[in-house]
Amino acid sequence: MIRLTLIEAHALAESILLHNGFNLAHARAVATTVTAGERDGCASHGLYRVLGCVNSLRAGKVSATAEPEVINQAPSIVRVDAGGGFSQLAFQAGLPLLTEKTRANGIAALAINRCVHFSALWVEIEQLTAAGLVALACNPSHAWVAPAGGRLPVFGTNPIAFGWPRQGQDPFVFDFATSAIARGDIELHRRAGKAIPEGWGVDAQGQPSTDANVVLDSGAMLTFGGHKGSALAAMVELIAGPLIGDLTSAESLAYDAGSKSSPYHGELIIAFDPRRFLGDSTEVHLARAEALFQGIEGQGARLPSQRRYEARARSFAEGVQIPEALFNDLNALLA
Repeated sequence: MIRLTLIEAHALAESILLHNGFNLAHARAVATTVTAGERDGCASHGLYRVLGCVNSLRAGKVSATAEPEVINQAPSIVRVDAGGGFSQLAFQAGLPLLTEKTRANGIAALAINRCVHFSALWVEIEQLTAAGLVALACNPSHAWVAPAGGRLPVFGTNPIAFGWPRQGQDPFVFDFATSAIARGDIELHRRAGKAIPEGWGVDAQGQPSTDANVVLDSGAMLTFGGHKGSALAAMVELIAGPLIGDLTSAESLAYDAGSKSSPYHGELIIAFDPRRFLGDSTEVHLARAEALFQGIEGQGARLPSQRRYEARARSFAEGVQIPEALFNDLNALLA
């Protein structure tokens, strides 16, 4: 394993992206996101993702210089055309107007179109909870996941993330794929030559498989929770696809045309302002929410995101570790 400080990890990611042709704005936005993944103990969304970013550029499936266009779509709707660039830069461009509209109306939505997306959503969610807003985000990906009872990929991993701000404490945030596991975790198992747990995927005949190569190359991933995860995945396809005028996971995979690039689609973020909903009684009801959290933690149960915050604290003190093989692959992109 190779140990890096967070500053070194960010600098490595940024330098690779710049060296391979991304402009400074894209390089910094993406480097910040992958460093956050590594920092929070989520290796599947950490520095490993830089390999896919460069591959997407070499395949001609992402713009290295796109400038997001912010569109004032409606009183409570912001639209950002990412222009084929990464979602991080588009989110940054739309965040100020989304925040302004949420404060004015109590609820507002940000629709990001034509973006290349590879990242976890909690990085964006936490920027909204830091402003005192409740937030929900979701997006399709590539069609890698079979519906419950099926064997052919229809859905993407279709993550859903939610955030609730807490006074003086880390926000309550969950961020999970509607697939049984993030695809990046299966890819890391393949890199390590490890079998995957049963229940993550099936082979081309729909039979359970623990071979990462089979699931990734010819089979399909599975949803979590059977028909329940399948229904949530379908919801994400609809509200972050046709509803915002963007691609479904199947259409994103068709656009990819076998290049194995990062997915190309849209993203939907919805923000709520508790103070506009509650007015003078805001503090009373936010205190009731704290009672809910205490009821969970008081019996020894773990709140979602708790492990990420613990990993974050360690990373600030100790830095992060990545496999030497990954370190070498990353440095090869600087050659």
